[in-house]
Amino acid sequence: MSFTLERVIAVSKKEKIHQLAQRVSQEVFVADDPNEAVDITRNVNPSLIFFDAEFSHETFYRFLSTTDNIINVPVIVVTDSPACSESAGKDFIKAGALEYFHVSEDIRKIEQALSRFQVKKPDAAADSQNNKFFIDDYAASISIVGQSKAIINQLKMTKLVAKSSCNPVLIVGETGTGKELAARAVHFLRAPKEPFIALNCAALTANLLESELFGHTKGSFTGADRDKVGLLELAGFGTIFLDEISEMPLELQAKLLRVVQEKEFRKVGGIHTIRCNASIIASSNRDLKKELQLNRFRSDLYYRLSICPIIIDTLRSPDRKQDIPLLAEYFIKTSEFCPEKKNLITGITDMALEALEQYDWPGNVRQLKNVIERAILLETADKIGLNSIVIDDFRIGQASQQPLLKISDFSLEKAERQLITKALQQTGWQKTQTAALLGISRATLYAKLEQYKLKKNLSDSTSTQEPVSESPLLVST
Repeated sequence: MSFTLERVIAVSKKEKIHQLAQRVSQEVFVADDPNEAVDITRNVNPSLIFFDAEFSHETFYRFLSTTDNIINVPVIVVTDSPACSESAGKDFIKAGALEYFHVSEDIRKIEQALSRFQVKKPDAAADSQNNKFFIDDYAASISIVGQSKAIINQLKMTKLVAKSSCNPVLIVGETGTGKELAARAVHFLRAPKEPFIALNCAALTANLLESELFGHTKGSFTGADRDKVGLLELAGFGTIFLDEISEMPLELQAKLLRVVQEKEFRKVGGIHTIRCNASIIASSNRDLKKELQLNRFRSDLYYRLSICPIIIDTLRSPDRKQDIPLLAEYFIKTSEFCPEKKNLITGITDMALEALEQYDWPGNVRQLKNVIERAILLETADKIGLNSIVIDDFRIGQASQQPLLKISDFSLEKAERQLITKALQQTGWQKTQTAALLGISRATLYAKLEQYKLKKNLSDSTSTQEPVSESPLLVST
């Protein structure tokens, strides 16, 4: 292969298309459907998107219209069907695809298509302007914003761990602090040309999680109509990131422990041993020591993971709070949440900034980003003012007393539960809208509903409720 892209999104459930993406990219992000791909596109700034030809032309056109408003990225429609027609390819290209490609074709066809795609390069002035957001080029490459002591220490530890042979790696921090960014930072230094595959352990049932992680053989359980390659194998010599590992069932923790210790595993129903060559990075937003005491996490797995943990400070930490103005400005500058206002909002007023600095941010950086994006939508002037800062349905500009911004004696779980409840009430218990409002995936929302035992009351809304027991299959990548 004569070229390697930085990031590729594969919008498909097919392994052949996933494997094609791995051949041309340093990092692969898998999306089961176009809606999930849009969310990923907002966050990772891909170099290329592979789109499965099995989706309809109408679905493809809607997807292309949405992503064009987010970022100017080439999309290649890919098929693995032996009966693919030339007319079908022409229809996709007319709809806006850069190329129509069969997985068996020479990969140079993709390179030739990309050479026709002109990507605008940021000018030197823009690069200089962006430098103030990051400590160094390493931080900029993975978008870790901040100049605080906390960020300096975090990056120092990340580099130390990444350059060592430490495997597995544990990353600990509250929800929204940027644990996946830290995982990508380790991967960037350790194996930048290999796949980075992420799996949210809270998003799947125990059986599905085991099948996704280890793979399975045909006939190993009801519905297993073919062999499946697990993510541990798919990661190759790259990285497998196990997000929210504290939610992994105990019996599966035992199987993961064997992988960590022996560097090998078997598929579900398989008899052959498969070598695990990937770096294993796990993260948790819970205190794993407390989970040990509650018998919800295995002590042997914990001590294997916690060799040299990377700890991510909260946004309210004294060592990191000074990054709030920088993060606010960065989100204003880079937000694609409201395309029609792009470049119209140029900054934030001192009073609004002061309000942000006084808040405790239980949802950390992710919550701050959501508040800024909502403010961009509400603001009518060229700078975000106090009246546009809305937190938990509370408009800061209408407050008569500033101390109301404090939420001392408030646990993270209580704050998160309250935030989710208010979002559900605001959307009439529509799960898709609620997840979008909170800036999380539907799968994570369903996991939180189960965790906090949240159920709709008759007084909440007359809107139709989606069943809480529904559990969508989602593998974050």
